[in-house]
Amino acid sequence: MYFYRMRSTDIRDNLATEQYLMNNVEFDVPLVLFYIQKPCIIVGRHQNTLEEINSDYVKKHNITITRRFSGGGAVYDDLGNISFSFVVNSDSDNFGNFKKLTKPIIDALKDMGATTAEVSGRNDLMVDGKKFSGNAMYTKNGKMFSHGTLAYDVDLTVLSKALNVPKDKIESKGIKSVKSRVTNVKPYLKPEYQKLTTEEFRDRLIMELFHTDNLNSIANKEYKLTEADKTAIQKLNDDYYYNWDWVYGKSPDFTVKNRKHFNMGTIDVRYEVSEGKIKSLEIYGDYFGKKDSNDIKQKLIGIDYDSEQITKVLKTFDLDNYFSGVSENELFTLFTK
Repeated sequence: MYFYRMRSTDIRDNLATEQYLMNNVEFDVPLVLFYIQKPCIIVGRHQNTLEEINSDYVKKHNITITRRFSGGGAVYDDLGNISFSFVVNSDSDNFGNFKKLTKPIIDALKDMGATTAEVSGRNDLMVDGKKFSGNAMYTKNGKMFSHGTLAYDVDLTVLSKALNVPKDKIESKGIKSVKSRVTNVKPYLKPEYQKLTTEEFRDRLIMELFHTDNLNSIANKEYKLTEADKTAIQKLNDDYYYNWDWVYGKSPDFTVKNRKHFNMGTIDVRYEVSEGKIKSLEIYGDYFGKKDSNDIKQKLIGIDYDSEQITKVLKTFDLDNYFSGVSENELFTLFTK
């Protein structure tokens, strides 16, 4: 087995590195990757991004949003989480067999004190009946990766806020995340492992996997990226993980309903979005205006369903002529929330 510790703390860089190594580097034995990242949400390949995230909260707290190639539900990571990924040859015994592919992690955690750690259900790792890891798989051209989160010291209060979306706001046929009771694994470890930083815990986990007490003894097992690797990884970032069309535009068709009552009346904005673009728009309500709001509707149809793009269009209008008595900022919020 080989291993690689991601140098970046940006989830997009790390997913691109994982994808590149799976597709382009040949190993005679499995490769295990470890990555730690700043606050982020990673949605599954078949999910509606906006249906999974609390958009206002993630913008306010600068939480990175991206989409991965594997299926499954949305997950929240921060610097208290370690993500891991096993890159192996794909065969009928491996794909979907989370119990087999996560066994090395479970065994290591048990040795470190989390004796009740186990695989539960389809793809979760649990301790004392609470989830501390969600896992997903992706395969292509005879290779596959099985990757997952491992909550060591994650701020769980942020998780519940960042992934909390009103059920009546967005409707689509995208795969919905399943909410579970979650916990950090840290309190279940032996005392000497509860004082580690996330990086120290990662390194301890690597040593457990390789059955050694010294990382230097397995230095020849650590992969090092070449300059050619880095160039190819940046191309994947540009095409996918930093790309608005991939993160939001690949969402299944969906509808959005934004409604608010103001002193001058109620405004109800309803979008139908397809391939990330506004396919149709209706503006209902008992509001007053000198001009017909259909003017605004026609300008918005066809653009990306993106708050900056929508706001940019709205700023080209004297909005008081269409929604008398409502401030611009209130309207920007209504149309983009």
